[in-house]
Amino acid sequence: MARMHAKRRGKSGSKKVYRDSPPEWVTMKAEEVEKKILELYNEGYEPSVIGMILRDRYGIPSVRQVTGKKLVQILKEQGVTMKYPEDLKALIKKALNLRKHLEFNKKDKHNARGLQLIEAKIWRLSNYYKEVGVLPEDWKYDPEKLRIELG
Repeated sequence: MARMHAKRRGKSGSKKVYRDSPPEWVTMKAEEVEKKILELYNEGYEPSVIGMILRDRYGIPSVRQVTGKKLVQILKEQGVTMKYPEDLKALIKKALNLRKHLEFNKKDKHNARGLQLIEAKIWRLSNYYKEVGVLPEDWKYDPEKLRIELG
């Protein structure tokens, strides 16, 4: 499959194999993993970073393999509400940083084009999240409002 804004193909990669039970070297129980996830989220880590921390520090190859649930699903069950999905939030932060750069470097045409491409991804992703019901139907991408909101 091709990339979104390029004429080249994407990177191929291996797929994760999910077993019915976690590997024998995993010592933590499902309840302990859920507590650790909530603890790390309260420290300010994003879900993708939590997964890497659990993999690197605690030897948990996959939260889903150990608990039977996805990491974000565990956070929702614990009562955590995220205002924006993590992928959309990362794209918005990238666009805001690029806008800040373009305020001082007005003739940087390459990054101005990059901003157009990033914002196209934001609009496309936000339309999807509106359809699914993650974002409200009247949500609009407003960089100035989001700069204040996301800091």
